[in-house]
Amino acid sequence: MPRKGANVSLSSYDDIFSTEQSRTEAGQEHVQEIPLEELHPFEGHPFKVLDNEEMDKTVESVRTLGIVTPLIARPDPEGGYEIISGHRRHHAAELAGKETVPVIVREMDDDSAIILMVDANLQRENILPSERAFAYKMKLEAVKHQGERSDLTSRQVVGKLEAADIVGEKSGESGRQVQRYIRLTELIPQLLDMVDYKQLAFNPAVELSYLKKEEQEQFLEAMEYAQAAPSLSQAQRVKKLSQSGECTLDAMCDIMDEVKKGDLDRITIRNDVLKKYFPKSYTPKQMEDTIIRLLEQWQKKRQRSQER
Repeated sequence: MPRKGANVSLSSYDDIFSTEQSRTEAGQEHVQEIPLEELHPFEGHPFKVLDNEEMDKTVESVRTLGIVTPLIARPDPEGGYEIISGHRRHHAAELAGKETVPVIVREMDDDSAIILMVDANLQRENILPSERAFAYKMKLEAVKHQGERSDLTSRQVVGKLEAADIVGEKSGESGRQVQRYIRLTELIPQLLDMVDYKQLAFNPAVELSYLKKEEQEQFLEAMEYAQAAPSLSQAQRVKKLSQSGECTLDAMCDIMDEVKKGDLDRITIRNDVLKKYFPKSYTPKQMEDTIIRLLEQWQKKRQRSQER
């Protein structure tokens, strides 16, 4: 399905994001109703379409008002159309029982389509770090492939950092930050999920992305052993172990078992210690409730003893 066209200067952003009215008046394109089954997702689309509360609101809006903003798609040589912008609206229309949706059809090569797809989706709120990471990676490759931007430089080759700067400008990110997000794509799925669910902070995650895949798997064991997520300092030290070829499970456990400044006022009891005193069926919440109840009983007994 990929289609490569001639290099298109990135100065075509104005054309990509021009209004439907101006395009119609110019005779370039128009909105048409296309059956849902003729539309399919963009290949490698990095943004998740979730059936959550936000989707419920979108479905209700589609039922009441219809699709206000047309989808953008391009013809697929194998049949139908590939959605460039509007994956969530397409899914909402399906859930709302619609048969067709309004679509602007554009002939676009792969690079231009990727740039539009990424920029359109990054305008949304609540973008997950993993979504932003893979989106930036796709757009960076497209920008580098296009090779130039006439309003920025006359050079025929776009360097790595210059391309990253171009990638980030639409969303207000520096080239360095774009590159740091792209590093997250090197994480194994379990660690990347932890970043999305805010169980692992962004900066430590970037450092851990430099570990080999098998080292990242072992680091999960070290986190389980310590029952803690790494600080930036700990992640940087683990990265240095990997670079020096000394990144063993024992070494990572030693680093993760150290008391962090934020943990000085916190007591942590590992799961393997607690599980010895509870039935296997007990959840962490049940164990916590039981411990609190027993401590309250112990405190009352101690108070009665002091009163005597």
